[in-house]
Amino acid sequence: MANKKAYEFNKNLKDLSIEDLKVKIQEDQLRLKKLEFAHAISPLENPMNIRSLRRDVARLKTELKKKEMGI
Repeated sequence: MANKKAYEFNKNLKDLSIEDLKVKIQEDQLRLKKLEFAHAISPLENPMNIRSLRRDVARLKTELKKKEMGI
């Protein structure tokens, strides 16, 4: 099931422009910082959200790099 989510996420990234990717990266990094801060204060109900968000940011950065290189 996790692979299906990642596949759909990657499929949707191909349609985004470079500017859209940069904005999405900034938004997700801010959400990640907020989640990590909240987790440091009191444990989150589902800490796996941090891992999935971190991976999503990495996927976004990878797609941005591909588009910048023209691949």
